Amino acid sequence: MTERDRSPDPGGPYEELLDALRALVEGEPSALANLCNAAALLYDRLPRINWAGFYLWSPRDRQLVLGPFQGRPACVRLTPGRGVCGTAWRERRTVLVPDVDAFPGHVACDPRSRSEIAVPLLRLPDEDPLGVLDLDSPEPARFGPADAEGLERFVAVLLAHVDPRALVA
Repeated sequence: MTERDRSPDPGGPYEELLDALRALVEGEPSALANLCNAAALLYDRLPRINWAGFYLWSPRDRQLVLGPFQGRPACVRLTPGRGVCGTAWRERRTVLVPDVDAFPGHVACDPRSRSEIAVPLLRLPDEDPLGVLDLDSPEPARFGPADAEGLERFVAVLLAHVDPRALVA
């Protein structure tokens, strides 16, 4: 069994992830470096995922544009309201999908993905999200409420140190 295949700790992996994220981003002014390290951290530490990364909002293009990620090549542009990421962005809420084939309008970037979670990058509830954190798994029903809560906390820590608006024209 490899490190990536092992089950999460009974208490969940998120406390350790949050500590590791803080160590990576505190004092680092580069938004790009921080997003890259955040995606790599999730991909390295969370078991049974095949993609972890960001889609960033482009006000000019009115689309979500691929940002830093780990995994196979991905779709470059996503439409607000379409697919898991577009729905999370438009509805300003975490979207947890146990079976991507059952999700209306799912955008299949990697046919190996069976479940997905997308968390909007929200600074303020009344403004457009800055983007979306997206994780995919080849395992059905991989993500649950503990993942949603942990990833929302992860995004909050990240956004305290990163302004993704600096990354998209």
